[in-house]
This record gives sequence, C-alpha cells and structure tokens, in this order.
Amino acid sequence: MSLLLYQRDDCCLCDEALDILATARAPSFESVFIDGDDALEARYGIRIPVLRDATSGRELGWPFDAARVRAFLDAE
Repeated sequence: MSLLLYQRDDCCLCDEALDILATARAPSFESVFIDGDDALEARYGIRIPVLRDATSGRELGWPFDAARVRAFLDAE
C-alpha cells in the first residue's frame, strides 16, 4: 500500500484529516498539495482532502473519521 493524501495549503479540513490519520494510526503517507497543478485541481478541487492508495487506485474522500480510515486500510 502506498498512501497519498491530496490536500491544499491553508485548509482546515486537511488539518483535521491529518489528526484523524494520526488517531487511526495510518501508515506513512505522502502529502500531495494540489494548489497550482491544473490537473490535480480539476480532479480533486472540491473533494479534498482525499486519501488514495496509489497501489490499488482506491480513494477515500472527505468526510472521514478514524473508523472509516481503518476500514479503508484494512480492506486493502
């Protein structure tokens, strides 16, 4: 599993998602900031934050809580 968290700069929901990922004890992930990337903004603009498993292509869009994150991770 290779996790990416798509987010924006100065995003309170993204900050909340980071706290939730810590609570869920998510494995390490890469933060991808979509600001300034036209393709990523078009794909994720109003959906962020989005947790993506780059290996399988599965995505978990906001809103999510620790239980949903754990279920997402366990469903690998």
